[in-house]
Amino acid sequence: MAVDRYNVVTRHNPVITRIDPFSPLSVGNGEFAFTADITGLQTFPEFYENGIPLCTQSQWGWHTEPADNESGAYSLNDLRKEIYEANGRSVGYNTSGKGQEKVYNWLRQNPHRLHLGQIGLDIKKEDLSPVTVWDIENPRHMLDLWSGIMQSTFTVQGFEVETEACCHPKKDILAFRIRSGLLGRKRLGIKVRFPYGSAAKTAADWKNDEKHYTEIMDSGQSFIYLRRRLDRDQYFVKIVCSEGAIIERTGRNSFVIRNVSERDELEFSCCFSPAEITEELPLCHDIFNESRKHWQDFWNGGGMIDFGGSTDKRAGELERRVILSMYLTAIQCAGSLPPQETGLTFNSWYGKFHLEMHWWHGVHFVLWGRPELFEKSLWWYGSILDRAKELAESQGYKGARWPKMTSPEGYDSPSPIGPLLIWQQPHPIYYAELLYSVKPYRETLEKYKDIVFETAEFMASYAAYDGKNNRYVLGPALIPAQENHDPRVTLNPTFELEYWVFGLKTANEWRKRLGLDINTKWEDVVNNLAELPVKDNLYLAHENCPDTFTLFNRDHPSMLGALGILPGTKADPKIMLNTLLKVMDSWQMENVWGWDFPMMAMTAARLGRPDLALDALLYDSPKNVYLPNGHNKQATREDLPIYLPGNGGLLTAVAMMTAGWRGCKEILPGFPKDGTWKVEWEGINPML
Repeated sequence: MAVDRYNVVTRHNPVITRIDPFSPLSVGNGEFAFTADITGLQTFPEFYENGIPLCTQSQWGWHTEPADNESGAYSLNDLRKEIYEANGRSVGYNTSGKGQEKVYNWLRQNPHRLHLGQIGLDIKKEDLSPVTVWDIENPRHMLDLWSGIMQSTFTVQGFEVETEACCHPKKDILAFRIRSGLLGRKRLGIKVRFPYGSAAKTAADWKNDEKHYTEIMDSGQSFIYLRRRLDRDQYFVKIVCSEGAIIERTGRNSFVIRNVSERDELEFSCCFSPAEITEELPLCHDIFNESRKHWQDFWNGGGMIDFGGSTDKRAGELERRVILSMYLTAIQCAGSLPPQETGLTFNSWYGKFHLEMHWWHGVHFVLWGRPELFEKSLWWYGSILDRAKELAESQGYKGARWPKMTSPEGYDSPSPIGPLLIWQQPHPIYYAELLYSVKPYRETLEKYKDIVFETAEFMASYAAYDGKNNRYVLGPALIPAQENHDPRVTLNPTFELEYWVFGLKTANEWRKRLGLDINTKWEDVVNNLAELPVKDNLYLAHENCPDTFTLFNRDHPSMLGALGILPGTKADPKIMLNTLLKVMDSWQMENVWGWDFPMMAMTAARLGRPDLALDALLYDSPKNVYLPNGHNKQATREDLPIYLPGNGGLLTAVAMMTAGWRGCKEILPGFPKDGTWKVEWEGINPML
C-alpha cells in the first residue's frame, strides 16, 4: 500500500502560537532562505537575536572586511605555522595565532556570510507609536509544508493582520501578501533595511551605516532597483509591489513600502542577486503557485515513511522529526555549496562550512531517493582540487588534502583544531560510492574518479610505516573526530583507521570498475594498517588514550562510527556492542553533539539491537532536543540554537534502520519486531 504522503506531511505542519525566540520559521530553496518571526516577516529581530536570529542568507552572499595592510587582505602565507613532529618529519599547521592575533582572526572571520536584508512589518499604534512584540495578540504562525507557504495571523489593538510568504523554488525571490485594515488607515507598512557585513552570529552590523551604501539604480511606479556596496563586495536587490503602493527611502540603507490607496491588501516581491537584475520579476501570484507546485513535487518524489498505527509512544515524535528534517535540509543544505552547520539561517563559525559535517548534511538525500540534491554541491570538490593538492604537497604528502573549515575559495581556516582533523579526508570517496550505489553507471565513475583517486593518494601517503611493529599508522600529529585529544600523542584513532580501510579499498574497486590495475600501495596500506585499539574488551578513542570512558567520556564517541557510519570490516561486533553499551551507560550525554545520537543508533542497528537504536535516536538529552520548527537545538551552546548535522543524521539513521545497508537481508533492521512499531515506507535506499 502506498504511503498517504499528503496526510503524513501535513499532520506535522509547524504551528507557533506563542512568541518564542527559538521558534521562527523559514522558507527557502537550497540556495537562499528567509527566516521570519511570529508575524511572518522580520518585524522584531532584536527579540530573536538571543534565540534564533532572523536572517536572509544565500550561497553567494559573502562579505570580506578590508584588512589593514597594503593589499587589504591577508593570506595563509602571512601566518606562521606551528610545527608538529609526524613520524620523523616536521610538518607545519596553521593552528596558532600567538603574536599574530590580528592576522589569525582576520583569516578565520573572512569572508563571512552576509545577512542580505531585513524585511519586516512597520506597525503603528493608534497614537502612532511603534508596536512592540508584546503588543501582538492571538498570534498563529504556520508553515504549510505541502506548499512551502508561511501563513501568520495576529491582532494589534483589535485589528487583525494576515501575512503570507514564500520563496521561489528556482530564484532568490521572496513573495509576500499582507491583509489588514491597518493598511488602509496608513498604520501598516513594510520596512526594508540593509546591514553592513559582520562575522557575528546575526551576520549583520547595524551600527556602521557609513561603511556601506544602497544606491538607487532605477525606480518607478511600485518598483525600486538597488545596488548594495560593501567595500569590494556588491549585490543587487529589486522590489516590486502591487498597485497603490509606493517605495520610499528612509535612510542611507533603509526603505519603506506603504499603501497610498485605501486598499486593505498589499503584495510585493523582493529579488536578491549577485549580478545585475535584467529580467522582470514574476508576479506574486505566480511565485506562490510555483512554490505550491515545487513542494508538492518534492513530497511526492523520493522516499517517505509513515509510523501511523504504532503503539510506541515515541513514534509520533520521531515521524515529526523526520518530516521537518526533510523540509529543513531541503531549504538549508541542498545548495550549490556545502552548507554551514546552521545552513542559511544565521552564521555559525562566520558562515563558513565544515567539510567533516558535509557527510551529515547531505548523505541522507541519497538514501531518501533525492541524490540530485546532494550532487548539487559535489562539483565544488573538483573546483578546489588543485588547491587541495597544493595543501597536501606543502605538508609533504601526495594527492589532495581537503580543508576542514572553509569558504567557497577552499582555503583551510586557521584553528587550534581544524587543520589537524583527518576524518573528512575519506568523505569524497564515500559520497562517490554512495552515488554509484544508486547510479551504477560508467558516467558516475568518470564524473568522480579524479576526486576518488586523488583522495586515496593522500590517504595512502598520510599513513606512515611503523617498521618496529611492521604496520602502517595514523598519527601523530592529528586530532580525531572526538576533538578533545592532544594531537602530539594521538595515534591510530579507531574510527579513522576503519575509514582509511574503507576509503582505500573502495578507491581500488573504482580502479577495477574502470578497467585499471589496482594501486598496490593502497592495497598494502589496507592489508597492513594498525588494528583497532582495544582495552578491557572495549574500543578506545585511540591507541594512546589513557582512559577513554572516564577521562575522555565527552564530545563524540567516535569509535562507534567504525561499525555504524561504516560497514566495519576491521571491527569486531562483540567488542563494538560492549563499547556501545559502555558509552550509553557512562558517556556525558549533555556534552555530545546532535549527530552522535543517530551515530549510536546506526551502530545499534548494525549490531542487531533495534531497541538500542531507538533508545539512542530518541535519547533524552539537551543536545537531542527538536524544537517546534523541527530544528535540532544544542541546548548548552548559545551559539548553536540550531544544528543541521543533527537533522541530517536523524534522516540517515532512520533510512538505515528502515532499508538496511549493503548486504543486509533483514527487513526493517532498526525497528523491534514486537508489534509496537508499524512502519510503512517507500523509496528509501540502503546505506553502504
